[in-house]
Amino acid sequence: MATRPSEFPEIAAVDLGSNSFRLQLARVTDGHLLFHDSLRETVRLGAGLDEKNNLSTEAQQRAIDCLKRFGERLRGLPPQAVRAVATNTFRVARNAPNFMREAQEALGFPIEIIAGREEARMIFVGVSHSLPPATHKRLVIDIGGGSTEFIIGQSLEPIAMESLYMGCVSYSLRYFPDGKITEAGMRRARIAAAAEIQGIRKHFLSEGWDEAVGSSGTAKALGEISRLSGLGEGEITRDGLEFISQQILQAGSIRKINLPGISADRAAVLPGGVAVMMAAFDALKIERMTAANSALREGVLYELLGRLHDQDVRETTVSSFMRRYHVEPDQAERVRELALDLLAQSRSRLQHMDADTAAQYLTWAASLHEIGISIAHAGYHKHSAYIVENADMPGFSNIEQETLGLLVKAHRRSLGKLEASLIGSHDRLLLVLILRLAVLFHRNRQPDHYPQPELLITKSGYQLNIEADWLKENPLTEAELLNEVTYWKEIGLTLELGV
Repeated sequence: MATRPSEFPEIAAVDLGSNSFRLQLARVTDGHLLFHDSLRETVRLGAGLDEKNNLSTEAQQRAIDCLKRFGERLRGLPPQAVRAVATNTFRVARNAPNFMREAQEALGFPIEIIAGREEARMIFVGVSHSLPPATHKRLVIDIGGGSTEFIIGQSLEPIAMESLYMGCVSYSLRYFPDGKITEAGMRRARIAAAAEIQGIRKHFLSEGWDEAVGSSGTAKALGEISRLSGLGEGEITRDGLEFISQQILQAGSIRKINLPGISADRAAVLPGGVAVMMAAFDALKIERMTAANSALREGVLYELLGRLHDQDVRETTVSSFMRRYHVEPDQAERVRELALDLLAQSRSRLQHMDADTAAQYLTWAASLHEIGISIAHAGYHKHSAYIVENADMPGFSNIEQETLGLLVKAHRRSLGKLEASLIGSHDRLLLVLILRLAVLFHRNRQPDHYPQPELLITKSGYQLNIEADWLKENPLTEAELLNEVTYWKEIGLTLELGV
């Protein structure tokens, strides 16, 4: 039986950013989060990317060392109580897949690479929970090490979200090489950032907002410099940004930056962050911005709390997709029920995936496997998979969309082209078989009675037992099952039909 939320002593979020890695822990009390411990290390992973977007050995080692320390603090927590997310550098690094295996081993928990807009959504969730309740619209800007997220939302709900490839680490390295700060470099950095923002400017200005909020290290640093320099009470303004920019230019070198409240680690990436923030103020006509104390990691914790209390945003996303693509709910439910029945028979044979996660994947796949029919019936499973793998799906990580897309793509027809994605993954193979059988038995789309099939896992593959008399009375289904036997034989696995 799954552990209930009240039984968790604490929950934790790990945010693997391009500049810093952060660990935030919280206790759950009466359905609320009490933040009680945190760790932060400047890993500057994004600075380890070479011209081909490969992470250097040194950057990887810095990350592994940090994750081992985080893993020591997390030791003893159940898997359901920890969620680790990785952002832009993991998204763009060509050698991220190999590095991820070592990173997860060091941390001791799975790590999810999240898409830019998903990062933006969770940032807004985290920021909104830290601010006083309001009915007006808020603009949140989060300047990270490798990407900057822009979100307009109301209450706890984001309305517009974008993630742009510019950040304090990447821009500091690109436009202020060797730590030299020049007017020409600052001008080029601001122009480059303005060009990135230009693509979202019209939409965001038309949407409008009443309050601007900055989150993460750059915004907090700028607010603190302004406060300690006597420029206000911690808010970021145009005049304050101009003052900070001039102070940085006068320093001439990152090593000589001497601004109040700024550590050497933050000074190293401050020029790029200032350039991005000034471009955002100009392009979006911002006059004043407050700095929030929360960001992605808090959003991850609130998302995790929602999942533990059966308020999973992923379920809302699936329901929304079903409505958008006109999925027949009764058919999806029929497929889901049989899939879960077959999983119950074989759940003990799962090797790496827990039964609850397997049930989630089958439920989502049953709900979404036909969304491609709205595009074209011929090859609809491919259209369904393309949507699942590439659409913005709030709440889902990249690996979840990839796994779900594989199930949807593999639910019918030949498995030959998917062999490379399936072979060697016992759990994925089992889920694919279960979904295929559930769809096959409900191809007539009617609530017909059928004898409960029995699914067994054998040394060479699988065995499906079903009443012989029923098969004789249903020759179309029998023919489909015989085709299924052939499909599995094509990838070197045995599916036997028994009685």
